Amino acid sequence: MKSLTSIRTLGRADLERLIDEADELRRSLDAGNRIARALNGLCMANLFFEPSTRTRLSFDLAAQRLGAHVLTFLPETSSATKGESLQDTALTVSSIGADILVVRHGEEGAPQAVAEWTGLPVVNAGDGAGEHPTQALLDALTLRRHFGRLDGLRMAIVGDITHSRVAGSLLYALPTVGVDVTLVGPERWLPADAPVTTSADLDVILDDVDVVYLLRVQKERGGVIDDEYLARFAFDGGRASRLRDDAVVMHPGPINRGIEISHEVAESPRSLITEQVRNGVPTRMAVLRALAVSR
Repeated sequence: MKSLTSIRTLGRADLERLIDEADELRRSLDAGNRIARALNGLCMANLFFEPSTRTRLSFDLAAQRLGAHVLTFLPETSSATKGESLQDTALTVSSIGADILVVRHGEEGAPQAVAEWTGLPVVNAGDGAGEHPTQALLDALTLRRHFGRLDGLRMAIVGDITHSRVAGSLLYALPTVGVDVTLVGPERWLPADAPVTTSADLDVILDDVDVVYLLRVQKERGGVIDDEYLARFAFDGGRASRLRDDAVVMHPGPINRGIEISHEVAESPRSLITEQVRNGVPTRMAVLRALAVSR
């Protein structure tokens, strides 16, 4: 694996291998075992042109646990404020000595462009409304650790589908490893060419899913929250009570409590949200290790 700019470049065997490696790393971290420093002497640079908490910090820690030096780029204090292009920024960071680049950008396709400009391994940490490959991987790991399997699980991904890069990766990755996915949201946010089932009615599918995966309405990309949306798609205790006893709720964060998910549900035993966050570091360690090996 030279880069991970799209989850669609990975087949089932590739996805399962990364999930297996992330699971092994999670177990080692939990046990306090020593982990081989596969990135020892290498430098990872985070080029984040959009805000991030979970993704940036977990990439930082993942690289450090593998022995890498970490460069953190802050666009607001960089030459980007003087008009420097993404290409020139990427080439500058490459010339300084970065070995692996992690890129988050508002334009779809930006991480792939950076990979082509620099020739370096690049991880897509979110490109506009395009994809977020490592989020899909950590979500698959979270599900497998909880249920003991992926094959045959039924998931509803609910909310602002069109604007969600998380959905852009999940709707490919999870069906590839055997999860039955339904996209649920207002008709205006359901892609006409979706490769999975779609539904504009959340209530009719609640009795038949193992996982409800909630998405934030992305106001920064044109998503609008109104009373109709809240009535039809906000996930509260009443809707949660209709789920099967062993069904779970997930969310990639950041959470807007009281909008797409209530505080009651977010803090309930059904919620795997904190487990998703915990699985971010070992998943990103697995990806970075795979890139280092293929250099």
